[in-house]
Amino acid sequence: ISSIEPNLLTDEIIRFIAESKKFLPHFHIPLQSGSDTILRAMRRRYRTDLFAQRIKRIKSLLPDAGIGVDVIVGFPGESDNYFQQTCDFLETMDVSYLHVFSYSERDHTDAINISPKVRPEAIIERSQMLHSLSREKTNKFYQQNMGSIREVLIESCEEGFLSGLTENYIRVQTAGKPEEVNTIIPLQMRYIHGDEIIGHRID
Repeated sequence: ISSIEPNLLTDEIIRFIAESKKFLPHFHIPLQSGSDTILRAMRRRYRTDLFAQRIKRIKSLLPDAGIGVDVIVGFPGESDNYFQQTCDFLETMDVSYLHVFSYSERDHTDAINISPKVRPEAIIERSQMLHSLSREKTNKFYQQNMGSIREVLIESCEEGFLSGLTENYIRVQTAGKPEEVNTIIPLQMRYIHGDEIIGHRID
């Protein structure tokens, strides 16, 4: 389930997804900032405590769930301290990866009147820091799944290697044939190779 804000992701929805056979254990949830001050400036209808509750609830019912998070860097008024709050908050969250966006001005928005503006150099630096944190989160999530057997939807085949996604949104590669594209294959997660896990077939 994708792009559902924390205030709309109720306990009832999380429980329904956990019990359903039609939903897979993957969530993509906007956070945008780990600073409540910045969330207020963005006019978001939630705060970090609610976001943390939602992540905890998902993991209590679906421990293997993959969770992606949207984050914006460089929103007007985002001081070094507020950005550090975002980093510190995300460090504590049991999430799988981050989608990092750089703030850009839009006409006819309240944000255009907020100051001070964040320097472009600072936006680039902050973006790089969060991309690094995202890689750490992904690596930890992959390690947690190592050795497990997952159903993998095969999406492509290049030069004898299949690539696909598990139910909880892990990119997996294994040897195979083009005719196996668009099929589901059970694979054991064996080791990390770049941005993917190498999966071995189950006899």
